[in-house]
Amino acid sequence: MSTMQQANRLKQAFMTKKPAFGLWQMLPGSNISRALARTPGIDWVMVDYAAMHEAVPAIAAVGVSPIVRIPDFQPWMVKRALDTGAHGILVPLIRTVQEVKTLVSACKFPPEGTRGFGSPFAMHTFSPTPSMTTYLQSANSSLLTMVQIETREALERVAEIAPLVDVVLVGPFDLGNNIGQPILDGVMSQELKDAVESVRVAAERAGVVSGIFCTGPEMAKSCADAGWGMISVATDLTALMGTMEERVAVARGEGKLGAKGGY
Repeated sequence: MSTMQQANRLKQAFMTKKPAFGLWQMLPGSNISRALARTPGIDWVMVDYAAMHEAVPAIAAVGVSPIVRIPDFQPWMVKRALDTGAHGILVPLIRTVQEVKTLVSACKFPPEGTRGFGSPFAMHTFSPTPSMTTYLQSANSSLLTMVQIETREALERVAEIAPLVDVVLVGPFDLGNNIGQPILDGVMSQELKDAVESVRVAAERAGVVSGIFCTGPEMAKSCADAGWGMISVATDLTALMGTMEERVAVARGEGKLGAKGGY
């Protein structure tokens, strides 16, 4: 196992066959990135493409894997995300097997793919820091390629897609919308539940990791018990709003504080 593989915390977590819990950053700012990454028990933080230049190094400095979600499948976006030092990338709204093959090629250096080489930043999010030569030789086997299964087309082809990538991650809300089974008032239809489960099963059969975006800790616990391998527990925005609402309610004498207080 290469030093880079060992330094990719999320990849290491996958090797234990235990659930890898993570958080989703929506608010901008490296201070938020660091705060999320310091949360005990997490292995990864997902950041959006627009915030990646500040967020990726901040997350990696804490020893947690930064993962970048790009807004659209464009090979140049893949290259730029990996060049920041991301330990992996997530691509939404995949539809075809050919799209996935093109994506994988964009993530890999030749001869396995078409990724260009030369970023002076990519190696600095791994500890110990590899040389540029070591990064070139190890990146293909050390970085994670992930796709979101959230369209009807991808759902129908998930058995073909799963073996091509490291992670197939379900976005339940978009998947529900795209198959005519939207999540309303937090309730998932049985048809959507079956579709979500089919993704987990396809990943298991392909020997890759199944991932899922959860709406809260109870759902995250349930998914962990069900065998999902990469689990998003919370987003910074929803956690912040929930905590503030709870504390204001306590101050007004309208509730009880569920979490510890503090400055």
